[in-house]
Amino acid sequence: MIIVEIAYKKMLNNNMDHRIYDEKALEKAIQTGTTTVGIVVKDGVVIGTESQASAGFTVASKQAQKLFQINDFTATTIAGGVADCQYVVNQLKALSRLKEVDEGIVPEPKYIASICRNILFSGRSFFVSMMIVGGFSLTEKSGNLYGIDMLGTLYKEDSFLSFGSGSPFSLGVLEADWKPNMTKAKGIDLIKTAITSSRVRDAGSGFELQICTIDKAGFKQTQ
Repeated sequence: MIIVEIAYKKMLNNNMDHRIYDEKALEKAIQTGTTTVGIVVKDGVVIGTESQASAGFTVASKQAQKLFQINDFTATTIAGGVADCQYVVNQLKALSRLKEVDEGIVPEPKYIASICRNILFSGRSFFVSMMIVGGFSLTEKSGNLYGIDMLGTLYKEDSFLSFGSGSPFSLGVLEADWKPNMTKAKGIDLIKTAITSSRVRDAGSGFELQICTIDKAGFKQTQ
C-alpha cells in the first residue's frame, strides 16, 4: 500500500479544476502497492489482503490494517492513500451504525457499497482510494461483492475481484482456480494462494495475511 497523496496534490496544483485529469498522473496514482482480494463462495464471501504498507521504495509498516469490519455482515479492504482510505472506512462505519440504530436492522452490503461510491464520487478522485466491499445479504440470502474505484465507479461481481499492484498475480490464480459454489474452506485456501502469489512477485505486497469470511452467521476473521 503506497502513500500517494503528495503526488496527487501536485497533480491538483497543475489543474485548478480537480475534475480535469492528467491521465498519466492518475494512472500512476492508482498503481497502489498492495494486494486486496474478494471472492464469492457458496455460503457468502471471503475477503483478504496482506499487511505491508509502502512509502515509495520503503516498507513503512509490516502490520498495516487493510481489512475492516463495517458491521456484522459487511467488510471492506483498502488500496490507495492510507489517510484517505482510513477516512472513508470511518465514514462507512459511522453511517452504517446510524442506519442500524434508526431502522433496527443491519444495513445490507449493497447499502454500504453505495455509500462508499457516493463518498468517492463526490470527491471525484480527491480521495485516492479503491475499495472492495463484500458481505452477506440477509434479504437475498447470498454473498455480495462490490468494487469501487477512486472516481466512484461501482460494480457488482459474482465471482472475484482484486485491486492493487499485486492484483495481476492474484487475478491469474483466481482466473484459473475459482469455481462457482466453492465451499468457504476452499475459498479461504484459494485466497491464501492468490495473495501468496502476489507477495512472492510484487514488491509492494508482503508479510502477514488478513482474511475474513462473511456468511449468514456474520463476520469472522480467520487469520
